[in-house]
Amino acid sequence: MLDTCRVHAALPATDLGRARQFYEGTLGLTPERERTAGVRYECGGGSGLFVFPTSGGDRGGHTQAGFEVPDIDAAVLALRARGVAFEEYRTPALQTVDGVATESDGSRAAWFEDSEGNLLVLVQYA
Repeated sequence: MLDTCRVHAALPATDLGRARQFYEGTLGLTPERERTAGVRYECGGGSGLFVFPTSGGDRGGHTQAGFEVPDIDAAVLALRARGVAFEEYRTPALQTVDGVATESDGSRAAWFEDSEGNLLVLVQYA
């Protein structure tokens, strides 16, 4: 039933103005729709992000949304130039080198936080 539906992520923001500066200024997204309940950004192929105001502080501690990119090295470089800091992981299951992890199938990923502490990922599939 849902296999043909578009999907989007909903991300909380304790400061919607600050979040908008990050998503629009840093990531370069354009608001598609603005409502009292939040802002929706179209991200390609009909996918999107909905950023909504909240007074809650817990962010979950896990990846909450991802962007599939054709060239992760170029994307990481461009976002670093805009002030984005990428996470470094050193666990038995996951290790990053200069912010980028490589899976056994050749897929690569890089995680970063938005202005509100939400964990986002860039993914380049093999």
